[in-house]
Amino acid sequence: MDEATPTSGVQEADDLADLFENAPCGYASALPSGRLSKVNRTLATWTGYPAGHLVGRRFLDLLTIAGKIYYETHFAPLLRMQGFFNEVALDLVRADGQTLPVLVNAVVRRDEAGEIRFIRITVFNASDRRRYERDLLAARRAADEATAALRELNLTLETRVAERTAQRDRAWRLSQELLIVALPDGTLESVNPTWAELLGWRDDELIGRSFAAYTHPDDLAATLAAFAAILERPLTVPYEYRFRHKDGSYRSFAWTAAFEDGRVYASGRDTTLEREQADALRQSQKMEAVGQLTGGLAHDFNNLLAGIAGSLEMMQTRMRQGRVEDVARYMAAAQGAARRAAALTHRLLAFSRRQTLDPRPTDVNRLVAGMHELIQRTVGPGIPVEVAAGARLWTALVDASQLENALLNLCINARDAMPDGGRITVETANARFDARAARQHDMPEGQYLALCVADTGTGMPPEVVARVFEPFFTTKPMGAGTGLGLSMIYGFAKQSGGEVRVRSEVGAGTRVSIFLPRHHGDAEVEDKVAAGPARPRSGQGETVLVVDDEPTVRMLLADILEDLGYTAIEASDSAAGLKLLQSDVRIDLLVTDVGLPGGMNGRQMADAGRARRPDLKVLFITGYAENAALGEGHMAPGMAVVTKPFSVDAMAERVRAMIEAPRPA
Repeated sequence: MDEATPTSGVQEADDLADLFENAPCGYASALPSGRLSKVNRTLATWTGYPAGHLVGRRFLDLLTIAGKIYYETHFAPLLRMQGFFNEVALDLVRADGQTLPVLVNAVVRRDEAGEIRFIRITVFNASDRRRYERDLLAARRAADEATAALRELNLTLETRVAERTAQRDRAWRLSQELLIVALPDGTLESVNPTWAELLGWRDDELIGRSFAAYTHPDDLAATLAAFAAILERPLTVPYEYRFRHKDGSYRSFAWTAAFEDGRVYASGRDTTLEREQADALRQSQKMEAVGQLTGGLAHDFNNLLAGIAGSLEMMQTRMRQGRVEDVARYMAAAQGAARRAAALTHRLLAFSRRQTLDPRPTDVNRLVAGMHELIQRTVGPGIPVEVAAGARLWTALVDASQLENALLNLCINARDAMPDGGRITVETANARFDARAARQHDMPEGQYLALCVADTGTGMPPEVVARVFEPFFTTKPMGAGTGLGLSMIYGFAKQSGGEVRVRSEVGAGTRVSIFLPRHHGDAEVEDKVAAGPARPRSGQGETVLVVDDEPTVRMLLADILEDLGYTAIEASDSAAGLKLLQSDVRIDLLVTDVGLPGGMNGRQMADAGRARRPDLKVLFITGYAENAALGEGHMAPGMAVVTKPFSVDAMAERVRAMIEAPRPA
């Protein structure tokens, strides 16, 4: 036998191509996505479109509206389940708008791995067949109508109508759901008796009025849009909104509806109890979280208070015994416990988003570079820390010290997740989230600066990732952590207007990303000033007014001021403080708590005092950030804030700096 020559192969390919293009039926191939990849000349001629115009479109796009619905609900599922269908009657829409009756076969072709390679579609012109079917159907219909007419002669029409009406009325009357018939403009035409039972309205109080008059104002816009959509397609997925009871309260109903014969027919199921139960469940979950928070807080503070109280008692005992050489050791223990308590309250305030922040335009790349050496020393030489700094990084309006603390916490967590060693990567980048990206990250649209810490550690399963921001939740052994680290970072990010996202996989490591809103402006450059010797006592006779409702704090502040050589005047509430501010007493600085009794908070008292003393300098002290009282962080010149607990040295330095600073303009 002679071997086939190249020429014969080419001829055979040409013949096959000619057969494909000029076949008496339409051929098409579709990709797994449903997009047409190949169309023969016959099908293109039938549709009136060039073949190139059809390639890339879905076959579904060529069908009439009814055909699309029929195909999607019946034959697309059939094709997915059994891989083929045959002789499906559909109508194609030609380029000139005319319809072409066709019969369609389709078969899925798969590769050896079972993946779909393409879908072969064969189309037959069914114009003649459809015409014959219509004629036959018309003949059958005429015969059926004649038969039905003859049968109706043997039945009592009035009896049948009465029975049918009675059945419909019984269902209408006994239904436990709200039933309505409404005009296309929303006017109620008919309602069932359940309206009176569930909502207290009589028929005559409803019929002739629009349902919108009884809809909760907050739900009205969305409900009107849902009602308008019913005129285009049936409402099969229940739509829930609140409807007004006659007593003025509101109840929730889930509605389904359809538009037929110029009327909207709808039924509404009462979901008020379901909503109340869901709200009760959410409240129970909130209380459980609060219980977990308070329980963990009480445990940690009891430990710290035991250290403080025990040390003070031992100091008292040793002083009575004359063994003063041991006092320093107990004092150091008490101070250490107090510092740990302050750190714990700081983390709690961060979690609750009520810590005092000092946001400034910050160059995060410079911040990370400055932290690199400290982080490396903290995690140890066995875990290299790599920094991938983004180019032309935007600035962020953030409290730099808190961001440093968050970064260090994340790196310590990463170290603890790699007991056998690994690598930590600190990365910065600009991130733009459009609507689609924002939905994927569950964040508002906008421009963000991203600070990410990734490790190659053990990773976490999804159920652990879902709880990492809960207070006192930790995967570390008992005593190895408070469980407030990530919750503190989460609170700090939210208070800074940003977000935190965690991505982790068991065995593949964890990546924690802090997203901070972009700040349009240049970063501040911090001036490094060398620490000088202790400043001498004041000899200028400056006077400081101290206003705090806590006697211990007032005593401490007065002692600090007297040690610095200042004269201290004390007031226990805002009324007494304002009276002094409005007097002729010399006051060079006002030091006041923010939360005060006496009818005004500290900020209001200071503002009132500045009405008489415009250049008054004010130092606020507070146990947490009353942002509303402090103007959400926007303070006037000559004002500053320091948070409790504070060290004596830090307070003395702040007071001295404010008194020596120029008076506000």
